[in-house]
Parts: sequence; structure tokens; C-alpha cells
Amino acid sequence: MRITRLLSRRELATEHEHDHLGPEGACSVCGQRFEHDHEHAPIRLWQTLVGVIFVANGFIVDWVFEQGHTVASFSAFIGAVILGYPIVLTGIKDVARGILSINELVSIAVLAAFASGDYKTAGVVAFFMLMGEIVETRTAEGARASIESLIRITPTKARRILPDGREEEVPVTELRPGDLIRIRPGDNVPADGVIVSGQGSFNQATITGESLPVDKKPGDEVFAGTQNLTGALEVKVTRAGQDTTLGRVRELILAAQKTKLPIMKIVDQYMGFYTPLVLVIGALVWAFTKDLNRVISVLVVACPCAFILATPTAMVAALSAAARLGILIKNVADIELAARINAFVFDKTRTITTGDLAVSRLAPAPDTKPAELLRIAASAEKYSNHPTAKALLALAQEVGLPLLEPKDFVETAGLGVKARVNGSTVLVGRAQWLRENGVDGDLMKSVDLNEAEGWSLIFVSRDGKCIGWIGLEDKTRPEAKEALKELKEAGVRRIAIFSGDRQAVTSRVAREIGCEEAKGDCLPQDKVEFVHSFKAKGYRVAVVGDGVNDAPALAAGDMGIAMGAAGSEVAIHTATIALMNNDLKRLPFLVRLSRSTRAVINQNFLFGVFFIIGGLTLASFGYLNPIVAAILHNAGSLIVIFNSARLVRKGEELEHFEPLPAPPAPPSQRHAAAGQLQPQPA
Repeated sequence: MRITRLLSRRELATEHEHDHLGPEGACSVCGQRFEHDHEHAPIRLWQTLVGVIFVANGFIVDWVFEQGHTVASFSAFIGAVILGYPIVLTGIKDVARGILSINELVSIAVLAAFASGDYKTAGVVAFFMLMGEIVETRTAEGARASIESLIRITPTKARRILPDGREEEVPVTELRPGDLIRIRPGDNVPADGVIVSGQGSFNQATITGESLPVDKKPGDEVFAGTQNLTGALEVKVTRAGQDTTLGRVRELILAAQKTKLPIMKIVDQYMGFYTPLVLVIGALVWAFTKDLNRVISVLVVACPCAFILATPTAMVAALSAAARLGILIKNVADIELAARINAFVFDKTRTITTGDLAVSRLAPAPDTKPAELLRIAASAEKYSNHPTAKALLALAQEVGLPLLEPKDFVETAGLGVKARVNGSTVLVGRAQWLRENGVDGDLMKSVDLNEAEGWSLIFVSRDGKCIGWIGLEDKTRPEAKEALKELKEAGVRRIAIFSGDRQAVTSRVAREIGCEEAKGDCLPQDKVEFVHSFKAKGYRVAVVGDGVNDAPALAAGDMGIAMGAAGSEVAIHTATIALMNNDLKRLPFLVRLSRSTRAVINQNFLFGVFFIIGGLTLASFGYLNPIVAAILHNAGSLIVIFNSARLVRKGEELEHFEPLPAPPAPPSQRHAAAGQLQPQPA
């Protein structure tokens, strides 16, 4: 149900490739500005609102004063003209091009209402048609917004090292393969390259989806758009501009967006037959009866308001129910599509998992208490910004453990920290680093966790003696297992996980949540191929992710769902659905809501069919005059609206009551609890 290009005339892509946005939205390569051009849709929206005000005023005047009041008729007439003229104009243009669609049908409905003098009906019909179009076409700028967001991830400047050793700041567009650049702690990498000297930890979740920082050394590759957390490095550029991994992600988004086909509405398929049929019936009635009132009654009762309202009213109700539960749906067609989804593909990091390191295991030496191990480690890491340090400090704060003040704090990038805590020399870091610093003993002897499965192990020594180790992991979301179970109960036939993380890590997470299929070591293009392999087997695929690396796969799936609150802006723009509260149990609800919405739409359509057939019969034989026809027409519209409104209450069972948090325990009780802290099971 569409009025072609009526409310939005935005172009989604340009033939020119813009490498980077400069000041005020201009491309730094060609100087062309990215005009955001918001004036078209808002103008149409304001016209719609003004028209509604006039029509509503007509109803109010009739109600307050008397039926048929001149002011009411004049107000409704103005509103109907404002709302109806773009629809009628579009219908005329379609007829001029030889096209028969719902545009002509609605135009006839509006004109028939005008002919009967029922301007309020004409305004209401036009308003609901425009509202349906507004809801369906508000995603026109999603693809370009995704591209602009991707571009902004890459820094605008780079520090290039000259042959004489001096450093100069240049635009990233001037970088070429072979250039030597310097990357400082906290910098985003401006181009793909290989580390020549230095080492550091990189957050490359935007490209690979790995939840843990990756330690890099000379000879390792770094990607544009990733962030250097620690250490100063010199990198030799291997790919720049569009050739980088990030640039290829952008191209994949565009390619995947172009493969999406528009969804044809059921009514549109029959408009070429229905419109001429109504006109023929009207002509026959006139030929046999010469009664203009009968002809007007036929046109009024044949006005397809039940059809017009069948989809938009159900969609608005479904959108309201979904939004109440934190499900923001940008492409309304996905409400219908979700009912036919039979395969879900999840990204791992920050989708199935929380994306943040958390302490899952405390393994103290026999002569050390768990609370003491945590206290010493967290105190030594107090001034570090590494994710491991943040996890230790978070747990210490959670149990109310008082920390000591570290002295002589020194951090070795990617390896560990050294500090004096309570007069003792404390080392916290990797096993090999502790050995290199003189810690004796077999540190790995008591370790029963496999780092290859996603565990991050750090060891703690005091005055040269190991006092235990701590295991950290990216924890799975607590509701993930139950959400996948409900999806299977809802009829989803295939569920899989993909990730840029290691295969062993991905497989472990899949086992924890009961997922049979997992694929690790995926770059963005691998994820797209994984989705295409599902679609090639006939599945309708929903892709759930959050990061830049997920954006091409989100666009390639039949439906893209972004973890909105934690997700990247790119993923949110590319996907058509965002889970703002990151609750995976909203996905089974979305499937159920979709099926209920489709059922309501079918009910509305069936009612509309019987209503129109009965109305045409009665009007043709003179049992309905134009006034009664208009009353029945409005009554039929209200029945459809009320039937659709039932969807608003869907999902109320998920809005559970959350009691107010209990007041914090006194410090003495928290300290006592910290002293009793026990090792946590793996």
C-alpha cells in the first residue's frame, strides 16, 4: 500500500565514492557536500497534521453545535482538500502512465466521499492513507546513514613518519601503501597495516567482534577503525581508503542493501481489477436505474477503507506494543516478515554475551583466602585502564572490599602491572611475564581452564611467590538460553551463532546456551557468506548483531535486528529493528506479535471483502442511500480499527514488576561478606 515517492524523495546512494566527511559534511576528496535534506518529509508531515486539525474541527463543531453546521462542513472541506489533493494528484499521474494501483482506488474513495458531501469521510480516508505511507517510508536514509557512520569511525588525521624520522600530521586520504605511521595509546587506527615496532593491546571488536583486547607485536596486522589501548607503535600501511577492511565493510552494506526487494502488499496485486470493476458496477447501476443517488451509494460503500485501514491500523498497534517493550521497528514490513522467519543467526559478542570481561573464577594458593587474592590484585591494578583491571575493580566494589593504595605503579602494555602494595612487591599479569620477572614455580599446575575457549587468565604474585590466579570471561546473557528455547518452540527451525572470535570460544558459548551450530573466525565478508548459505537453502533469515562487523550481515539477512543500547550506530542504522533494552527474550515475543498482526490483518481483509460485497449489493438495489452508505462505511472502518487495537495489549506479561532496590548494607556487613568470599565455579 504505497503512494509512490509521495512523502520521501531521498536518494540512498551516489555514484561517486566519498572517502571521508570533512568539515560541515563535505567530502574531503571531492568537496561535495552531503546534504541531509530533511525538508521534503517534514513538509508533507506538517501538511498532514494541518489537514487533520481541520477535519477534527469539523467533527468537534458538529458534536458541540448541530449536525450539518456550515462551519463544520467548511472546516472538513479544507482538511479533506489538504489531505486528499496529493493522493488524487498521484492517482492522476499513475493513470497518465497507464498504471492502476491502490492510489487510484483511494483517489476514487476520496472523490466519492466528496461527491456525497461527506468531507469528514474524505479527510479520514486520506489521513489514514498518508499515515500508512509515513510509517512505511521513514527508513529511506538508513543506508546512507550507515555509510556516514562507518566513515566517522576512521580518524581524519594520521601521524606519518618521514624518512628523516620527523613526524607530520596528514589527512588520512593522503596515506598510501608503504607509508610509515605512528599510533599512540588511545588512537584509532587510520589504515590497515603491519606493526614494524612497538606492541600494544587493540580493541578490534568493530572488525572481528572479539570481546577481549588483542595483544599485537611487530609483524602483526592492525585494521582501520580499531583502537590502540596501550603502547606506542609504528605501523607500515598496507591498505588505505576504500581498500581497507573497514572500507570493504561499507561496500558490503551497499551491495546487500541493493539485493533487498520491495514487499508487495496483498491489496496492490488486485487494484488493477478492483478499480475498473467498481466503475463498471457504477456504470451498470446508472444504465439500469438512472438513479444518481444509487451510483453515489455504490461508490461510497465501495470505498475500500477496510482494505486501506486493514494494514496501517494493525501495524500502528503492533508498533506501539513493540515500542512499549523496547523493540523499535524502523521498517514496518518486518512486522509481517517476522512471522515467516524460520532461521536466526546471532553474533556472539555483545549479543549473546555481554561484551564485558567479568571475574568468573578465583583460585588462591592454599595459604591465601579468595578475598585477599582479589584485594591484592585489584589494589595493584587500581590505576590501570585495561579491561582486566576494570573487571577486578568492579568485583571488589560489588562486595565492598576496601582497596590499598599502590605505590611505584608500572604497567607493561599487554603483559601486566607491577606495584608495591602494603609494602610488598605485587605482580599481576600473564604467566610468562611473571616468570620473566623472577616468579618461581609451575604457575599453570593448578589451572583447569582453557584459554583457547575464551578465558583470560591472570596470575598474582607477592614478593616473588605466586598466590593464585584469576579467570575472567565474557559472560553470556542470562536470558539467552531461555530466549533460544522459546524461539524453537515458536517454530524456528535453525539457530546459529557466528563470531569473529576464535572457533573454540564461539563453540563454548554455543554449548552454554543450547545452540547446535557455531562458526568462529569470521570476518565481515565471511558473515555475509554464512547468511547467504542459509538463504540459499530456502530459509528466511533474521540476523541479530551489534557491531560494525555485523552490519553487512544485518543488511544481507531477510531481517536485521540490532542490539540497540549496546550496539554501534552503524548496526542500528543498517538493521530495521533495534532492541533498546538488549533483552533477547523480546525476539520470541516479536515472532508471536508478528503472527498475531498477520492474523488481525487477514481478519480485517475478510471483513472488508464481505462488507463491500454486501454493501454493493444493497446499494445497487436501492436499499442504501448515500447517507446510510456513509454511516455504514464509517462503522466498517471503526470495526477494523477496534479489531486492530487489540494488538496494543500484546506483551503485557513481559512487563514484570521490578521492586525498588534494597538499601545498601552497612560497611561492616559488606566487609564481613568480602572476607567470606569463596572461589566461584567455572
